Amino acid sequence: MSDRVVENKTEEDSRPYRQGVGLMIFNREGRVFVGNRIDYPSDNWQMPQGGIDPGETPRTTAMRELEEEIGTSKAEIIAESQFWHYYDLPATISRQAWAGKFRGQKLRWLAMRFTGMDQDIRLDAHEAEFNAWQWVNVDELSTLIVPFKREMYEQLVQEFGAIVVF
Repeated sequence: MSDRVVENKTEEDSRPYRQGVGLMIFNREGRVFVGNRIDYPSDNWQMPQGGIDPGETPRTTAMRELEEEIGTSKAEIIAESQFWHYYDLPATISRQAWAGKFRGQKLRWLAMRFTGMDQDIRLDAHEAEFNAWQWVNVDELSTLIVPFKREMYEQLVQEFGAIVVF
């Protein structure tokens, strides 16, 4: 599979990308789950994502991250992105996140169908990463997300928009 690169670099950076997965979780109405990050003040909405541990596949990581980040396993994978999607962290964040080892992330995205009820979502089931959550229309994603991930989210909407049928 080939890569689709989304970069927001301001300077040359030789650090590697952290490999992970992202989850585009759709409810029965075709709306997408977003959580507000707990570790940054203000509105910092994003879809769940996390690092791939040694020995994991993107699909096993997706199911683990689903449980860890939103407190439920009630979803099924319906598609996997064609490409690895990259983003660079802004310089002000990249030297702090992940002990400064990575310039950004390389993510394999999975589209998932949420099979539970809203009350199955438990942000406090594990160490909380989000302090709030909501279902949003797909076309709202790029307006909610931090600017350095915006282009990647727009590409995901294009890639997964046509395959999601409820």
